[in-house]
Amino acid sequence: MTTVDPLAVYGEVPLFTLSSTDVTDGAPLSAAQFGAGAGGLERSPQLSWSGFPAETKSFAVTLYDPDAPTGSGFWHWAVFNIPASVTSLPAGAGAPGGALLPAGAVTLPNELRLTSFIGAGPPPGTGTHRYQFIVHAVDIPTLDLDPGSTPAVLGFTLRFHTLGRAVIEATGAFGGAALHP
Repeated sequence: MTTVDPLAVYGEVPLFTLSSTDVTDGAPLSAAQFGAGAGGLERSPQLSWSGFPAETKSFAVTLYDPDAPTGSGFWHWAVFNIPASVTSLPAGAGAPGGALLPAGAVTLPNELRLTSFIGAGPPPGTGTHRYQFIVHAVDIPTLDLDPGSTPAVLGFTLRFHTLGRAVIEATGAFGGAALHP
């Protein structure tokens, strides 16, 4: 499988720190972050970030699988307009309805057209996938996007408004939820 770096199109920006009690950079996802159809709990992980540029006005959080066999990857989660005063999200913040998200945050429809987090579910025979949890430091307080926009539209908009980024890249493969509880 060819390794694709979807962040390369954005150009270089400063990196800051992203940590989690639920996912580890370079390690397999736990069952909680797999989709229900793959034996998981369909739960977004806890995320915390620090060291972002001082001029940050808001944040966006995305989860992207660049290895999905689609030709364009697979967006699992996309949230924007997270206030700059918020530097963490609890586990489950991606649940339907967004009750654990800060006021003003907007969740876009993912590839399944759901406005919630959907867990990993790599199809059989597609190898190990990378799951990129990304926090984008944004230079304006509010991105003016239609709430029905796609995560790709958010990505395009972030190309012009990202001051810095933090990434945790976890992995998952078919049957991964059963193998990594």
